[in-house]
Amino acid sequence: MAEQIRKGRDLFGVEHPEVRLPAALASAVVGGETVQQLEELAVTNPKDSGVWAALAAYHLQQGASPSEKITAYACARTGYHRGLDALRSNGWRGTGPVPWSHEPNRGVLRAIMMLSVVAHAIGEEDEYIRCLNLVNDCDPDAADQMLG
Repeated sequence: MAEQIRKGRDLFGVEHPEVRLPAALASAVVGGETVQQLEELAVTNPKDSGVWAALAAYHLQQGASPSEKITAYACARTGYHRGLDALRSNGWRGTGPVPWSHEPNRGVLRAIMMLSVVAHAIGEEDEYIRCLNLVNDCDPDAADQMLG
């Protein structure tokens, strides 16, 4: 049976304390950066999952070429893994609240969401649903906040 999209937290997530990343882990991305600026940010701070999410979004917006999609996927996956590393090193154990309202959490949530978006763009539906569910498990309102 294929995994289904959930809109709320899993049953276990409500029992875990919220994870609030330290301010030092807030993403350096403020919006409007050029791709060159994003690449420089990624080189100077490769642990910034928000930078990787922004790079993934840039490459996905460049068009439907396989090269751009592959680059977008690689950036999104890098941001996803860097984000999970940050969450785990701050007490997260794979489930539980990661509130969007806490600014330093936003880069991680953006990276997870971008991996979902890029996975959908390349037809990787299982990963699309899994990542979207992870965002919803972290904060049921986060996806709506990111998508406008």
